[in-house]
Amino acid sequence: MKIFSQYKTGAIFAMILTSAMMINDANALTVYTAGPGSLAKNLAAGFEQKTGVKVNIFQATTGKVMARLEAEQANPLADILISASWDTAEELHNRGWLLAYQSHNAEKVPPALKTTDYVAQGISALGIVWNTKSGTPEPKEWQDLTTPAFKDKVTTPDPALSGASLDLLIGLQNSMGEQAWQLFSQLKDNGMIIGGPNAQAVTPVMQGAKAAVFGAVDYVSYKNIKDGEAIKVIFPASGTVAAPRPMMILKSTQHASDAKAFIDYVLSPEGQALVADAWLMPARTDISAKRPLLSDLKLLQVNNQTGSDRAQVLQRFSALFSR
Repeated sequence: MKIFSQYKTGAIFAMILTSAMMINDANALTVYTAGPGSLAKNLAAGFEQKTGVKVNIFQATTGKVMARLEAEQANPLADILISASWDTAEELHNRGWLLAYQSHNAEKVPPALKTTDYVAQGISALGIVWNTKSGTPEPKEWQDLTTPAFKDKVTTPDPALSGASLDLLIGLQNSMGEQAWQLFSQLKDNGMIIGGPNAQAVTPVMQGAKAAVFGAVDYVSYKNIKDGEAIKVIFPASGTVAAPRPMMILKSTQHASDAKAFIDYVLSPEGQALVADAWLMPARTDISAKRPLLSDLKLLQVNNQTGSDRAQVLQRFSALFSR
């Protein structure tokens, strides 16, 4: 599946014209990131304090970041990309767009979370996010969201906009076979709606208009819980998927040394502590976290899927919900 073909780019071109001037500083490091804006700012501030190198951040959804990166190929601005989807890194690796680099600080990162030219910044997982004041019974399994108690009360992120959401569909299909598609059909018949990107799917649940999210990215909700929202993150015992967030240096960078130093910083104990503070799982195994880790979850297999396989799953799911 071609990552960029999933996203609309029309609005991105106008945005580029107005924002390129803000980040086109020849002496600054430019980081494009999909994910917590506060984390990006904290990492940039920590790196600037240690090195004196200014960091400009462009933070947006995965779709907008990828579309912008594609649109700027005649005049590349980004030095580093931090994506919310491992699939993105694989795509750019296959295109030959990435600069090979293995940080010495990646020694404590598990082999599955690093390659020769990209490495996880941190990891999130997908679960059920449930409004504890919704009057519905606490769900324990994905199937619970198909019961009458959750009729017309469930949202899900759009897998066309969220690589992690698509990974969950693939993981459930790999684990359950056609029974996974029976589950998706039952969810649709029970009134589940596709709610756009991850945050957009969670918002009506926090507001009480809906009761639960099927396949919500967890770190956003952990922060919301800390801020006092009446929601709970639930990981079904039958399994879920993890979503590593890859960092990579673009081969077009004019600041290779600074870019490598930034990767080093993010993977340092200080940088990884900032990742943990954003309610993500650190990529390094020697950094503590305030949320469940990979070892606490049953993980479903997603790898070994070709682009064609992923496109077929997305097409089938989209067709199911367009009926």
